[in-house]
Amino acid sequence: MKRKLSIVMAGLISVMLLATGCGSSGQGNAQTPAAGNEGGTFKVGLEAGYAPFNWTQMSDSNGGVKIDGGAEYAGGYDVEIAKKIAAGLGKELVIVKTEWDGLVPSLTSGKIDAIIAGMSPTAERKETIDFSDIYYQSDLVIVVKSGSKYENATSLKDFNGAKITAQLNTFHYGVIDQIEGVAKQTAMDNFPAMRVAIQSGMIDGYVSERPEGVSAQAANSDFKMVELTDGFQTDPDDTAIAVGVKKGSELTAKINEILKGIPEAERIQIMDNAIKNQPAAN
Repeated sequence: MKRKLSIVMAGLISVMLLATGCGSSGQGNAQTPAAGNEGGTFKVGLEAGYAPFNWTQMSDSNGGVKIDGGAEYAGGYDVEIAKKIAAGLGKELVIVKTEWDGLVPSLTSGKIDAIIAGMSPTAERKETIDFSDIYYQSDLVIVVKSGSKYENATSLKDFNGAKITAQLNTFHYGVIDQIEGVAKQTAMDNFPAMRVAIQSGMIDGYVSERPEGVSAQAANSDFKMVELTDGFQTDPDDTAIAVGVKKGSELTAKINEILKGIPEAERIQIMDNAIKNQPAAN
């Protein structure tokens, strides 16, 4: 009788242990992989409207990636960098198209894992989010209409009286104040809107980083990029581009390690290809 009870008890214990083991396994499978671990997705937020860093296209040509929840695709320099980071993390890249003003809130709320959107690691932004090492360094230029009196400008003084704007909530808009006598216009949401404003005569020019200037000039002969010999005074971080992540994120170190593996020559080639492949301006 004791032997039978022992056998029964042993059986019950085995069943309990097996159930516990299965429960643990099932619970683990139900959890979303933590950011930085292999497997799962790497959700990247960007505007898909800031060529050559990122743009929207209708197919997967030239390495385009499907935009989450839509029929469109995203392409550009940022997308190529995002693909390399996702591969290094062992995750599937998911592009989440997000308005510029919504990028930081989307990151802090957990809707996206990172911002790879031509974003500069400014002191103000660093108060809210962390940044990776720099993955692109640029300079500020002013885009004007070809044939205008500003197309041969060499210094900020040449823009005295000019109607100048820049993108909303960027440091580009703030540096306009360095132009003496400038007619500073209301900030605009995006570069396509600013290009249209130049063509219509609403503004004389807009401040941007060099890749956007190269893009505008290459895409449409109406635009001229002005590179100044006596230009804006900026902090190095203002013209740098880095990946935005949550404060204290374990992704920071991992992303930095992946970025170290992308040689400068390859980064330049990626940007050259992005400028070449960007959609034509309206």
